[in-house]
Amino acid sequence: MTTATLTHTDQEIQANVMAELRWDPSVPATEIGVVVKDGVVTLTGTVDTYMKKWRAEEGAHRVNGVIAVANEIQVRSIGERTDSDIAAAALHALNWNSTVPQGKVHVTVDKGWVTLKGDVEWQYQRQEAERAVRRLLGVKGVSNLITVKPAATPSDLKRKIEDALVRNAQVDAERITVEVQGSKAVLKGKVRSWAEREEAERVAWLAPGITSVDNQISLF
Repeated sequence: MTTATLTHTDQEIQANVMAELRWDPSVPATEIGVVVKDGVVTLTGTVDTYMKKWRAEEGAHRVNGVIAVANEIQVRSIGERTDSDIAAAALHALNWNSTVPQGKVHVTVDKGWVTLKGDVEWQYQRQEAERAVRRLLGVKGVSNLITVKPAATPSDLKRKIEDALVRNAQVDAERITVEVQGSKAVLKGKVRSWAEREEAERVAWLAPGITSVDNQISLF
């Protein structure tokens, strides 16, 4: 049994992106322009926080038919904060976030753009560090250069991912094989649903030190 591939026109994608932006109360949809060409969405306009810019981009990516997003939204804060103020606020936010290891993440701010550097053991710590600073007033963008350095060897990571898959009731672990190349996990095999495929990928991402997941699992 085969499933027909749904195609969407640029006009349909544009309408759906605009509807998705209006659906999120944290996004000022009336201040954001949406242009679509060959499935590529361009977002324009001006917002007062980087968080709103990021949420708009995230919303556009959720829409079916979107191939890529060019985020050209400008961030212009009312009452501009100095780079020193932003850096101090970023350090405070990181220090108060219990999931980010103390002293492992370094902050640089240049004209409102925050750059994060350092080493952590888990991918979620890298993501949480960015999440902590991107909502701060005055931040115009974030470059996350934090690296994930595993405390375990590739063979240890492979075993941990396999064990986690076995424990997961939503995944048929016997149908999935795991390879670890450095800090990249490669998943192969066949499963019965997209939900099961996505759950297997989510499990792999949780392994300490994994920085990328190549999900090659296919459906029956």
